[in-house]
Amino acid sequence: MMTVQIEKNSNTVTMRLEGRLDTTTAPALEKAINEECKTSEELVLDLKNLNYISSAGLRVLLGTQKKMNKQGSMKLTNVCEVVMDVLEMTGFADILVIE
Repeated sequence: MMTVQIEKNSNTVTMRLEGRLDTTTAPALEKAINEECKTSEELVLDLKNLNYISSAGLRVLLGTQKKMNKQGSMKLTNVCEVVMDVLEMTGFADILVIE
């Protein structure tokens, strides 16, 4: 289970993810990102309360990074230790912008 809180201001969309980003929840996140970020220049994914990420979640992050690179930027913030370990082990920490 995962919840997403969305906050928009000017050209920035901030999404706060809570719970688990896995094969069950990844499609819903991808849909929300596609809907909310059509015209946005910056996407901020706040992962403070995300406590699990699977390969399906990583795929969504990578696809979103590629999409946002064409229209602006994407960054991850407040990444918890568990998720950061996964990002580092998979090499995604080198690809994604993490603050």
